Amino acid sequence: MCEFCHQHGEGKKWYLQAENYAQDLLGDLNRRKYIHHFFENPERLKKNIDLLDDLNRLPSFVQAVVKPFLINRQKKKHYGQVLPIEEIEEIFGFINSVVRLPCICRQASMGSEQRYCYGLSMEPGQETEMGKLIRSIGADYLTGPDTSGLETISKEEALSQFREHEKENMIHSVWTFVTPFIGGICNCDMNCMAMRATGKAYPVMFRAEFLANVDVESCNGCQACLRVCHFGAISYRLSDEKAYIDPLKCYGCGICRAHCRKDAITLTERLAVAEAANLW
Repeated sequence: MCEFCHQHGEGKKWYLQAENYAQDLLGDLNRRKYIHHFFENPERLKKNIDLLDDLNRLPSFVQAVVKPFLINRQKKKHYGQVLPIEEIEEIFGFINSVVRLPCICRQASMGSEQRYCYGLSMEPGQETEMGKLIRSIGADYLTGPDTSGLETISKEEALSQFREHEKENMIHSVWTFVTPFIGGICNCDMNCMAMRATGKAYPVMFRAEFLANVDVESCNGCQACLRVCHFGAISYRLSDEKAYIDPLKCYGCGICRAHCRKDAITLTERLAVAEAANLW
């Protein structure tokens, strides 16, 4: 299991522990200040990604010191983990409200509203503490006249949207706002700052607790899975005209599985695969 499971889940999956979604964690003034700062300035995220480009041009010995420092700092503030759809369903089994809101990453990178983020709460009803806090920020892309603001939707409607996001090749991920408080679930692609940072070797999210695996007997070699993998984990073997998934690159998101025409891809527990069991 990832280190958060040991630190914030007592050896169990940390994102399946209801206490990490508890709204009383929002009583922490430092956390509220961080959330306010996070949402009020989307351009800050783009500047951070540009800074990573600069860091990648530094000598390797400098990067060897700087990268671990940045990643460890990120884990204390805003860090995530990839989840397959089954675990999204488990989370929706114990939370009480879901709010869909515009994605700050897309706002920073594309300058347009894309509603791929979902705020979660243990509180029932529309006016949750997290919702009140976000509404108070006043960021135009969240609350301005050109948007519909925060949409309270049913868990069933949210799950249906998540399945549609899989068809759009988006991975699901939970995110903290000052760890261990989990404020929401995002649907990420390469327009997402977290994905772009991870692609630059500055991972800001753990891999899933799972790995994808191909049943070669069922695989027909269509390569649909290869085309949708964000992590370059899938290759095609001409020798037998089958897909192959590299466990050392796989993030276990399950998006390839959603696009497999022969149901040849399944997920298996990461801990069951020795070579990738400790790779997060």
